[in-house]
Amino acid sequence: MKNVAILVPESSVLQAIADPQYCFSAVNQFMAASGRKPLFNVQLVGAKKEVRLNGGTYSIHPDKLLKEVKKADLVFIPALFGDMEAAVKSNRVLSPWIVDQYKKGAEVASLCVGAFLLASTGLLNGKKCSTHWGFTNEFRDMFPEVEVQDGSIVTEENGIYSSGGANSYWNLLLHLVEKYTDRETAILASKYFAIDIDRSSQSAFAIFKGQKEHKDDAVKKAQEYIEQHIEDKINVDELAASVSVGRRSFERRFRMATSNSVLEYVQRIKIEAAKRSFETSRKNINEVMFNVGYTDTKGFRTTFKKITGLTPVEYRNKYNKMAAVNQ
Repeated sequence: MKNVAILVPESSVLQAIADPQYCFSAVNQFMAASGRKPLFNVQLVGAKKEVRLNGGTYSIHPDKLLKEVKKADLVFIPALFGDMEAAVKSNRVLSPWIVDQYKKGAEVASLCVGAFLLASTGLLNGKKCSTHWGFTNEFRDMFPEVEVQDGSIVTEENGIYSSGGANSYWNLLLHLVEKYTDRETAILASKYFAIDIDRSSQSAFAIFKGQKEHKDDAVKKAQEYIEQHIEDKINVDELAASVSVGRRSFERRFRMATSNSVLEYVQRIKIEAAKRSFETSRKNINEVMFNVGYTDTKGFRTTFKKITGLTPVEYRNKYNKMAAVNQ
C-alpha cells in the first residue's frame, strides 16, 4: 500500500486538492474491479484540523495533521491562489514537513502554482521545474536558483515532480498513476477522466505579454519599439544604438530584465501577434506571416511551432472555428 498525502495549504485551490484525491481513489476502484488489491492509501494532510478556503466559502477537514503522518510515499502540493508571496508565507509551517518527508524517501509533486510552495522549501534549488505559463516571470524573480521549464507540462527530477498550469496537472496525475501501477491503468484513468494522456506542452495556451516589471528604462524603450514595429525586420545593432547602449551591454541587460534574448523576445512578440491574427481573422498563412515581418515560410513555420507546439495551420484550426470550417 502506497501512502499518498495531499497537503491542504492555506490560500490553496480547492479543485487541486479534490482532483488528486478523486484520481487516486478512482484508480483504487479500477484495480478492485479487475480483481487486484487497491494500491493507494489517500489522505488529506494539514497543519490544523480545519482549513478554510476562498474567503471562508469552503472548509476542509484534513484526515491527518502533519505530526500524525510518519512516512508518506507520495506528497502532493496543490495549487495556491492569490498573491503568491503571501500564500507562501502563510504556509511556512508546511515546508519543514515536506523536506522531512522527501529526506525519508517520499516523492513530492507540485500542481500548477503549487510550485511556489515547493520551491520555498529549497528542494528545487539547482533543479528543473514546471509551473503555470502565466507565472513564470514571477517565479523566476522569487526563485532564481530554480530552472523554470517554459511550456512544459510535466517535469521530473530526483523524485520531485511539477506540472504546468491549470488542468495540465492532470497529465502529472496520470504520469504518476502509470509509474505506480501500469500503462493500462493510466490509459483507463485518462479515458475515465477524458484527459489526453500524452500531452507534453502547455505552449499552445500561453499568452506572451513580455516582462516589463523591471527598472531598466533603455530595455523598456527597446521593448516598446519591438512591439510597435511587428512588421519590420529588427536589427539588434540598430536597436541597441537607438537606446544609446553598446550591443554587448544591451544584450546582457535585455536578458537580465526580460529573461529572453533580444532575438527570442522579437520572435515571441511576432508569434503572439500571429496567434491573435489566426484566432480572429480569415487571413491565410502567408498573409499573417508577412504581416508579422517574416518572408521565409519554413522559418515562420519552424519558429511558430517551436513557441506554440503547433503548426500555423494546426493553431488556426484549433482556435478559429470559421477558418477550420472554410478550409
